[in-house]
Formats: sequence, structure tokens, C-alpha cells
Amino acid sequence: MSRRPSLRQFEYVVAIDEHGSFSHAARACGVTQPALSTQVRRLEESLGVALFERRPAGATATVAGQRVISLARRVMTDVDDLVATAQTMQDPLHGTIRMGVIPTVAPYLLPQIMPHIRTRFPELRLLLREERTDRLTSLVDEGDLDLVLVALESDLDGLETLPLFSDPFVLAVSPKHRLARRKRVGAADLLGEDVLLLDDGHCLRDQALAICDAAGACELGDFRGTSLATVLQMVEAGVGITMLPAMAVRANPYLGGHLRLIEFRSPVPGRTIAVAWRRSTPIPDALTTLARALIPPDGT
Repeated sequence: MSRRPSLRQFEYVVAIDEHGSFSHAARACGVTQPALSTQVRRLEESLGVALFERRPAGATATVAGQRVISLARRVMTDVDDLVATAQTMQDPLHGTIRMGVIPTVAPYLLPQIMPHIRTRFPELRLLLREERTDRLTSLVDEGDLDLVLVALESDLDGLETLPLFSDPFVLAVSPKHRLARRKRVGAADLLGEDVLLLDDGHCLRDQALAICDAAGACELGDFRGTSLATVLQMVEAGVGITMLPAMAVRANPYLGGHLRLIEFRSPVPGRTIAVAWRRSTPIPDALTTLARALIPPDGT
């Protein structure tokens, strides 16, 4: 009968896959390379398959290794969940919770709500990570994050979601644009306009594209912004127009001095800010309590 693999062995093979070499993995795990290599070799012997192709430049998982590593990650996530469950039996919001936030929310919402979070949950250590939606959902699936703050309209398949509040869009144009004197606009007013959007991977881009397609507006094909700040500078220069989430406008009242910000007529386009977590999380009640505290004081 083959020996049952240990959690340490699983930790080592996952680390090798992440770092690309035995030496870097050993350093990350705080052990010597010979000790790590010995444990991996014993795991390979007990399973009867080679997990890595060893090369002078590093290590690459074999086909069998990729499957084993995927299962090892799942095991490590389950163990982390077990530990978290034990810790939260005492107090769900004492300890550490890891939260991811998308870039089109983080700089506008977090400064507003973090003082409230710290006051309400003084024993909570909230670790924050800013990434695009697809990366955040992967980190939640892999157990590296406990919850994420994202747009509900994104692809969140497989995650439990809790809508928090609506974030309507406003139109941003240069002061010299033909729409600059309008108090409100409708989707039809965007017909034929060049729209500046964020780069691929930003959920705000996908939502704005859907509005553009329906209105007959066109993305300016030779430009992709990596941040809203860059997009807004291009709008101010008269290169095109864009759509902004209302939370970005509220967080920067000086925008109106350089741009014309115009509200949309009903139905107002926008997004729904929500939190999402693994359905298997051991702390759903704690995450729900924390999530509701992320709603801004004005509820929007």
C-alpha cells in the first residue's frame, strides 16, 4: 500500500509550480532545497508518476504533475477553510480576512469606507488586494482571497454574490464638445461618437461597450487606457468622450472644472457593486456582515 501524501508535500509541489524552480520554492517555504527535493521525490515514488521535468533553468510540471498540483491546491484550500472555521468559532470578525477590489472601485470607495470598517471591527485585519475581475475571481477560487468587491455584471459564475448598491454612469465630454451644454443625455445622443475606453480586462470596459453598441457609438480603436486618469486627460483634450462611474465623480469633485459631466436620462446605465465569495466558504455569515459594512453612508 502506497504511503499517504502529506500536506507538506502538497505545499512543496504547489510552491514549485508557482515559483518555477526547486530553489525558489525552497526559499519561499523556508526549507533547504535538499529537504524539499527529498519530499517531492518521495511523493513521486508513492504516486508512481513524475510530477516535474527537471531542467537547469528550472522545473516544469508534467501532464500528470499538472493534475496532481491542481488537486493539491484544492486540498490546501480545504485545509485553510478548516483552520478558518475553527478560528471563527470564537469570533468571525477577529483575525484576518483577505479582500480583493477592482481598480475602478478601490480608489473611490475604500478611502470612504475604511475608517468606518476599522471603527466597527477593531480586531479585524482586513488585507486588501487590487486586481482586475478575472484575476480576483481566480484568487477566490484558489483560496487566496476570502471575498471580492466587484461589479455584479461581470462573469462571477460559481461564486456566491451579494449586491450592495447601484453605481450609475455619467457622460464625460470636453467643454467644447457638442453635448457640453446638455443637462441630460440619452443613449441616442451618443450615435456616431468616438468613445474612449479602458484596456481589455477591465469590467467597466465591457459594461461601457454594451452601452456603446446599443447607442451606435464606436470605440476609438487606436486607444486603450490603463487607468481612468489617462482616459479623462484624453477626453479633456477633445479626443473623444467616455462614461464614468458616479463614485469616481463623487470622489473627485474637481473633475467638473476640466470636463463637462452630464447625467443620463432614464433608463440610466450603470453597474451594481457587489461582493462575491466561494460557495464553500466556512465563514459566510462573517463575510455577509462585513459586506454590508462596505456600503457607503449615503447608500450609493
